Amino acid sequence: MTGAIRPLPRAFYDRAPEVVARALLGMRLRHVDGREARLVEVEAYAADDPAAHSFRGMTARNRAMFGPPGHLYVYLSHGIHWCANLVCEGEGNGAGVLLRAAEPLAGIDAMRAARGRESLRELCAGPGRLAQAFGIDRTLDGSDATGGGTITVIDDGVRPDALACARIGLSKNADAPLRFVVPESRFLSRPPGSAFTTAR
Repeated sequence: MTGAIRPLPRAFYDRAPEVVARALLGMRLRHVDGREARLVEVEAYAADDPAAHSFRGMTARNRAMFGPPGHLYVYLSHGIHWCANLVCEGEGNGAGVLLRAAEPLAGIDAMRAARGRESLRELCAGPGRLAQAFGIDRTLDGSDATGGGTITVIDDGVRPDALACARIGLSKNADAPLRFVVPESRFLSRPPGSAFTTAR
């Protein structure tokens, strides 16, 4: 069942990252130019998590992660791919949710042009692919995602089932069930590899 379509308010993000991550599944990521996709995979990172960029404190690179909730923290992964996070908890905490995969809904031609790929399933299947499909780079680091900016997260009332499982590509705290996916989605970066489950 769907309700009124509205940007997520800042209060939505002012919670623990694992709570925000689970609740983000099913939300729409919207670019001001009309590109739009539904989030199907995210990962939570708290400040006390050894795998979090904020674990050792604030730096010039991760400063946005310590900013107000509802803003983007964008970083370059392995010197190749931009990745986007939504900052959560209160300002100064250094917590965020990595956007890992989404189901394309609108502006698909623009996503294909940005990615240089045709496959619908692969347009946003992975954090680097998602950021590239939406034109997210360092210029959007620290930008507000609660409305009026380049990227906005929208609630249209869709609430899919959620599965919590181990995160991907980490050397620290990798087994923590802090990757949240829509288990039946064909747009995931990888299928879930853990039996940890969480109810809505």
